[in-house]
Amino acid sequence: MSARRLLLRSLLALALLLAVLAGGVAALNRHGEEPVDNDARSFVATAGQIERGRYLAMAGNCAGCHTPRGGASYAGGRGIETPFGTIYATNLTPEPQTGIGRWSAGDFWRAMHNGRSRDGRLLYPAFPYTSFTQITREDSDALYAWLRTLPPVLQANAPNTLRFPYDTQAALALWRALFFRPGRFESQPQQSAEWNRGAYLVGGLGHCIACHGSRNTLGATDAARGLAGGMLPGKNWYAPALDAATEAGVAGWSPSDVVALLKTGRSEHGAVLGPMSEVVYGSTQHLSDADLHSIATYLQALPQRPAPAPVPAPRRNESLMVRGEKIYAQQCAWCHGDRGEGESGVFPPLAGNRAVNLGNPANLVQVVRRGGYAPATEGNPRPYGMPPFGHALDDAEIAAVLTFVRSSWGNSAAEVSLRDAMQR
Repeated sequence: MSARRLLLRSLLALALLLAVLAGGVAALNRHGEEPVDNDARSFVATAGQIERGRYLAMAGNCAGCHTPRGGASYAGGRGIETPFGTIYATNLTPEPQTGIGRWSAGDFWRAMHNGRSRDGRLLYPAFPYTSFTQITREDSDALYAWLRTLPPVLQANAPNTLRFPYDTQAALALWRALFFRPGRFESQPQQSAEWNRGAYLVGGLGHCIACHGSRNTLGATDAARGLAGGMLPGKNWYAPALDAATEAGVAGWSPSDVVALLKTGRSEHGAVLGPMSEVVYGSTQHLSDADLHSIATYLQALPQRPAPAPVPAPRRNESLMVRGEKIYAQQCAWCHGDRGEGESGVFPPLAGNRAVNLGNPANLVQVVRRGGYAPATEGNPRPYGMPPFGHALDDAEIAAVLTFVRSSWGNSAAEVSLRDAMQR
């Protein structure tokens, strides 16, 4: 056989293999899709459906992404930073040119359940359809019904600024073929109705895994690890594990304390800060007590990971400790006490504080640099907060004072390096 003929056969075989792979990817991206009724006029909403949709929009914290600060409600434009570039939330108002005014209930359901837009484009999972796929068609229709009542806003959607090849539909199709399958919430008959409701809210509209789950190098959440904690994409905040008592597990709390934290932003165990403060402000404080109790029931029943084995206390850099102690006395002791004891109900104690002792110090660095504020809620309308110290302390000083705090009064966490403190 001539070399030319052999080369031709090899190229044909490669082309056939690529065609088969492309067909498989395309088939996987159509898996579970049903024919869509594209007539928006055929949908007639009831008053009860609209009110339910309003409530569900808060449960999903939809405004958190689709309403930028100072912008029109649900008109999109907020940038969502990812390791691959920035994705901009779209206009959800019923404006026909730039919003979803021409969308049918079926179009909306396909976006929520299958992650595909009305025009057939695949959607980026920054819109968390990987979680929303679990919600029922009834709830999807209610959300759609409520969104149709919003004032229409003529505002063009901002183009995403993703790097190549992440800005291509082909790359997105391959990602989905690898990491996404449409699903439905499956009730667990051996569990209570309250547990099942909590599982539905946490896993579906609440999309808690989007923050509290770990991600691989391509940005896909690891469902097998569940709510085991992870860095927020595009942010230097760590969402602690919800299945570990040493991080953010609540198995040992009373249900009322879990409800209080989600309702007011505070409990006997502490307060929420950073991105979780936004979630409480825009979402969980508005949920019914019944739904909050269901979420508490589910979170408290999560199988808990065993506590890590104790390790010998690390050897400290004495000069760093001395420097940190001096900074603490000058800047921190006024509120948190000479021995990190804090003041009940006002300033949290730092001694024995599990947020202080997290293995990942990212949140502490952010709070010291930018400040930390609990959300203003009906149950806590004037929350105390920590002012930012980024203007007063440089990176080396932040590393020193946090190393001192994490090594004092019984705390035994690793020191904070200069590299840790430089994360913005």
